Amino acid sequence: MPNLDLHKYEKIMEIRNMRLGDIDEIIALQSSCFPGMVPWKREQLESHLAIFPEGQFVAEYDGKVIGSCSSLIINFDEYDDRHTWDDVTDNGYITNHNPDGYNLYGIEVMVHPEFRRMKIGQRLYDSRKELVAQLNLKSIIIGGRIPNYHKHADELLPREYVKEVQLHKIYDPVLSFQLLNGFTLMRINPNYLPDDLQSNKYATLMEWNNVDYQPKTKRYYKTSEPVRICVVQYMLRKIDSFDDFANQVEYFTDVASDANADFAVFPELFTTQLMSFLNERSPSLAVRKLSDFTEQYIELFTTLAVRYNVNIIGGSHFVKEDDDNIYNIAYLFRRDGTIEKQYKIHITPNERKWWGINAGDRVRVFDTDCGKIAIQICYDIEFPELARIATDMGAKIIFTPFCTEDRQGYLRVRYCAQARAVENQIYTVISGTVGNLPQTENMDIQYAQSGIFSPSDFEFARDGIVGETSPNLEMVLIGDVDLEILRRERQSGTVKQLKDRRHDIYHLHYKDGGK
Repeated sequence: MPNLDLHKYEKIMEIRNMRLGDIDEIIALQSSCFPGMVPWKREQLESHLAIFPEGQFVAEYDGKVIGSCSSLIINFDEYDDRHTWDDVTDNGYITNHNPDGYNLYGIEVMVHPEFRRMKIGQRLYDSRKELVAQLNLKSIIIGGRIPNYHKHADELLPREYVKEVQLHKIYDPVLSFQLLNGFTLMRINPNYLPDDLQSNKYATLMEWNNVDYQPKTKRYYKTSEPVRICVVQYMLRKIDSFDDFANQVEYFTDVASDANADFAVFPELFTTQLMSFLNERSPSLAVRKLSDFTEQYIELFTTLAVRYNVNIIGGSHFVKEDDDNIYNIAYLFRRDGTIEKQYKIHITPNERKWWGINAGDRVRVFDTDCGKIAIQICYDIEFPELARIATDMGAKIIFTPFCTEDRQGYLRVRYCAQARAVENQIYTVISGTVGNLPQTENMDIQYAQSGIFSPSDFEFARDGIVGETSPNLEMVLIGDVDLEILRRERQSGTVKQLKDRRHDIYHLHYKDGGK
């Protein structure tokens, strides 16, 4: 018998994480699985992948997506007993996902009608259980449909229907399946999905407990999660060497460390102080000479961050990269010795005219030992889209190093930073330069009043100002922000800007760039 090419007979079944390229198939799949119900929007699935990609799964059979499931992590006890699907998913965008939560909340499972009875649903549920084990979560919670209830609604109350299903007297394709998978009934919620007419809008709240759950310590609800920030309002003045600059920087880092600060924040372009001894009158040539100090600058701040045990937002610095272009880059120097960078995305006319600065094209959010943060350099904070993107990516604090020469420019930065704090229910921090460099073109005068800003609600500072410096004096500002208060206010504040966004009439689409 000739050898057979077995590959042509293979039809591979794979459960894998969802990818952007799957979105069109998933939307079409949902229309087949749930006719009459509103399907996913592309921007909702894109949000799932941006926020919690490991919690989204698809079943692929012979190269075709035939099933999918979506989920997020929450602290379930923070939600009302009668919550709806919109409440627990932030209207399907899962921007309320809490990576520090206890429970995986399943928000949808679907299998194409032509491929049912192939244990696709079982495989998707098993993937969720494996994820819960990997992440050491307490349980999986789901709001399950009861799609056969409409056939019995005239003679049975929802709880009576559920009881009949539990006793195997009635078969329900969703509830029966969940019971067989080890889920137990918690309660029945009315008005869970308004367009789920088959279930008469009811849902069974079900839970599967992870018996291998091992808390690392005895966990309590947090009453406070403070982060201490030291903002440096830095005076530009003539110096004679890089060592002079390093001594000045180390002094402020020491001050931050003595205050037990988690972050020390320096201003935008404060390394232009080095131009004061470069003796180069042409601004474009001076910038290129300044970029020669990049390695010394990085080595200095890396050393200081580790030595003084403080995360440093290293202001910003002009850097010449391999494409021979100059970029305005802010660096994060973590106290564990690791480094990240954020390119300035919006270049001011002044930067373009005098220095020929090029723009970056990517919004970054960085993990730190005090949660997720973002850096948006000066002009970037004046574009609300960037702060919203960073917030949706999990940032709780946005640091804005800035450099302005007059009060009008400074107020643009300040007012916008305060607006971003309110709009996104985050903390914002601005750090600016003062003083002057008389012999340095385009850096001769400075104006600043640095500050730390909060949302505006009862639990925060009365005027939304955690603290601010005196204008135009070299000094530091030390203030505490509380991430636990931020979390609580997002859930139950007087206003909830993140939850109350009208995704049905507008959305923000981010094209992730390269730099």
